[in-house]
Amino acid sequence: MKKIHVYFRIRPPKSRYLPGDRRLVHAIRRLIKGEKVSGVKKVFINLCKGFDLLQVDYDINLPFNKIAPGEPVVVLGDGTYALEGYQQPNPVIAGIGLMTHPAEWPDLMQEYPVAKYLQHSAWANHIYIPFYGEANCALWPAGIDTGHWKPDGHINKTFDMLIYKKFLWNKEHAEEEVAQPIIEKLNSLGLTYREIAYGNYTEPAYMNLLKQCKAMIFLCEHESQGFACCEAMAMDVPVYAWDQGYWLDPNRFKWRTPVVKATSTPFFDERCGKKFTDIADFKEHFALFWSSVNKNKFAPRRYILENLTLEKSASAMLSIINSVYTNASE
Repeated sequence: MKKIHVYFRIRPPKSRYLPGDRRLVHAIRRLIKGEKVSGVKKVFINLCKGFDLLQVDYDINLPFNKIAPGEPVVVLGDGTYALEGYQQPNPVIAGIGLMTHPAEWPDLMQEYPVAKYLQHSAWANHIYIPFYGEANCALWPAGIDTGHWKPDGHINKTFDMLIYKKFLWNKEHAEEEVAQPIIEKLNSLGLTYREIAYGNYTEPAYMNLLKQCKAMIFLCEHESQGFACCEAMAMDVPVYAWDQGYWLDPNRFKWRTPVVKATSTPFFDERCGKKFTDIADFKEHFALFWSSVNKNKFAPRRYILENLTLEKSASAMLSIINSVYTNASE
């Protein structure tokens, strides 16, 4: 296979105070808060790691006009800027976050030679198929760095439950109706816990909490992949996940897709833990979940190793590239 061109392009931030200050602001922010990596950027980073493990020949963000005929192009940018200026005939494999919904860019494949638009999971892919066609949509789960996210048998478990909160919509209501009843239940059982909220932690802090907890309660309305949940499972932490079942983005009415089935755990089986739909369901089945945790009946890391390693994800990308560029050359 010819060299693969991988792109991660996001629109440069505007200076807010003085010309050129955006680099200074970003550097200060990193010092204060620690480096945070967005989910879309992690998709790109982990694909590159997977290609490295497979010894694939690729480069990163080469100027578009330097791409040679027949060389594969993968664009994993954040927003429409990712493809801006692309004028080459080479078919493009694009995703994951170029848009929130295909209605925002219905003519993507007329504007650019996008041969495949990627989604991590089936429920998200089903939103795109009516706009782009089934042949132009592809499933591609991102890999988890299982060499980095791995259990540490030398650290004692210091508390019972890590509560991970990633409420996307109507956050105050979710706190009151979902998180607080769960906390009350844990308190009534005398279980110890810590809380962590999406966007308010560094990766080392999250990893340290995962090393110390016996299990995790994952609270998010829906996920196309769910990196944080997958990383916990890679650390062999069993998960009790809120899975209410539907896509709740308020824009779904504007986009004329008001009822879409969704999940917060698109990558999950009985080895990973258990799910609950609402607080009544949480309370009814928590005892069984907690008993199974204490009896070591779950094996979430085994699931990740079988399905979501860096190598498996990179191999899946190579299969998509081969399908696109074999067809392009016929």
